[in-house]
Amino acid sequence: MKQLILSVALAMALFTSCKEKAEEAKTEEVAVATTEATQPEDGEWEVLFDGNNLDKWHAYNGEAPTQWEIVDDALVFTPAENSDGSENLVTNEEYTSFVLKMDWMISEGGNSGIMWAVEEDPKYHEPYATGPEIQILDDERHPDTKAGPSHRSGALYDMIGAPEGVVNPAGEWNSYEITIDYNTNQGIIVLNGEEVVTFPVKGEGWEDLVSNSKFASWEAFAKTDTGLIALQDHGHQVSFKNIKIKKL
Repeated sequence: MKQLILSVALAMALFTSCKEKAEEAKTEEVAVATTEATQPEDGEWEVLFDGNNLDKWHAYNGEAPTQWEIVDDALVFTPAENSDGSENLVTNEEYTSFVLKMDWMISEGGNSGIMWAVEEDPKYHEPYATGPEIQILDDERHPDTKAGPSHRSGALYDMIGAPEGVVNPAGEWNSYEITIDYNTNQGIIVLNGEEVVTFPVKGEGWEDLVSNSKFASWEAFAKTDTGLIALQDHGHQVSFKNIKIKKL
């Protein structure tokens, strides 16, 4: 009888152990499936900033940003007094072909920009050493406007100019839809719903744009198709919101 009781107890223990392992395995499978389900597929929008946190960003060549904060659901850069260096913000993830949407607002007399294909390395002190820039500017007040159309808001900076009269004044919100597609060799900048600039992103056409710009002799500039997306610290207050991206 004693042996029978021991056998039954052992069987129950084995059954319980197997059941617990099966439940653990099932839990792990659900967790993996949930994680995979939350990863955006190509053609799906990924929210990069929704007004709640900076989980998908970090300071260029750094970690936690100190001069960027969330104010009324907007991501606001305010330069620190007596700052001895810039604090650009970059995505944690690298991107190749994509559509990027966002709203932005520049302060009076302000200057900023958005860059793609940015390489992060201590030997590069600024994202613009490697990544081409879409200009953000107070066209009315900032002296960079005098350099010509390729320095206006909406321009492919120092390469292709943007028309006048499309950007809203400093202190008002603007929208960008930026398409960078290496599959079709096409870049498109849409400012406030109006297509203002188109350009090739690779090949002879792109190389001509670079060679006729200030970046012609920059050995690391635009040498890769894949990289981080950067929001620029140019020493002026700038705000962003509703940032999302779709891989192509």
